[in-house]
Amino acid sequence: MIKLDPSWLEMLKDQFEMPYFLHLKEVLLEEKKKFTIYPPGSKIFAALDECPVDKVKAVIIGQDPYHNPGQANGLCFSVADGVQPPPSLVNIFKELHDDLGIPIPQSGNLEKWAREGVLLLNASLTVRAHQAASHSQIGWQEFTDTIIQRLSETKENLVFLLWGSFAIRKKALIAPNHGHCILEAPHPSPLSAYRGFFGCRHFSQANAFLRSKGIAEIDWTP
Repeated sequence: MIKLDPSWLEMLKDQFEMPYFLHLKEVLLEEKKKFTIYPPGSKIFAALDECPVDKVKAVIIGQDPYHNPGQANGLCFSVADGVQPPPSLVNIFKELHDDLGIPIPQSGNLEKWAREGVLLLNASLTVRAHQAASHSQIGWQEFTDTIIQRLSETKENLVFLLWGSFAIRKKALIAPNHGHCILEAPHPSPLSAYRGFFGCRHFSQANAFLRSKGIAEIDWTP
């Protein structure tokens, strides 16, 4: 049985016996025999465990976990304590500072965001060491697409922060007529941040939207 926060287990219970998910489990078992897989098994579902369904206020969508040793901690864009923040995360912190004046932190661990109600969801929840997107075709996206779809259908007034073309394509999964706020910007990577991620002010926009709906703002201090 999958170990998962009970609220997500309830929402997704039908998925775990679906053919695609059974195949996904088989593939992962084989992969672990031959390769190093990130994040560690206990952190694969960290995005869900750190942010139960009833706590979700905002959703940030990433592509797949970091693939270098010690980086991935199960939350998109986040790294474990003591690991140098990667360039995209450095740019996120720069925009956060410019938008809300929050000092740029030393640690790139975003667990506090998750506890504030930010679902930090990668489209693929695992990756082979040193091989980006190596698990993008094994079934994870069917699972995480279901998460986005069902969450948007069962909740109202969520903020979706979609950074880069990959995340923006997920907009098609977001249920209409549920009052959600969809914020789009280029990816924060050094290749594209200057095309409009810097200056997007998504953090203040997210809080302004939540405030307008009578929902407590997110403390974006990492």
